Amino acid sequence: MVSMTVELRSVDTTEAALGWAGGHTIVVDRPEGKAGGRGLGFNGAQLLGFAIGGCFCNDLRYVAHDAGLELGSIAITVTVELDGDPLLMTGATMTVACEMLDGSDAQDLIARTTKTTMVTNSIRNGVPVTILNAGPSNTSG
Repeated sequence: MVSMTVELRSVDTTEAALGWAGGHTIVVDRPEGKAGGRGLGFNGAQLLGFAIGGCFCNDLRYVAHDAGLELGSIAITVTVELDGDPLLMTGATMTVACEMLDGSDAQDLIARTTKTTMVTNSIRNGVPVTILNAGPSNTSG
């Protein structure tokens, strides 16, 4: 089993959060004017879209590498559908364009990647999420 951890902390003088994993960072916020949001970063729905599409981008490269195929450019568009109160993701549509350097059609590669891509398959299968209360946040240095 493999596990990965990300960290998020509130950003002083804003109501946004700074997230990091290893040496990479991201800002998470609500849209301007929504519950104190300033639009300083991505919201949850956008992050879900990035998780779906970003994982698929990486997995296309993994599957191609394992098959000895060379890829050119990749273009992915993900649309996340939301509905309800509380607002929930009710679906997502991903459109994939992938250039094969040998000029062949990428449909087989996309189909093989669809079977193995971690984020999309995790969402499809439903993943338990445990939320624990760690008590008051201690973010002061």
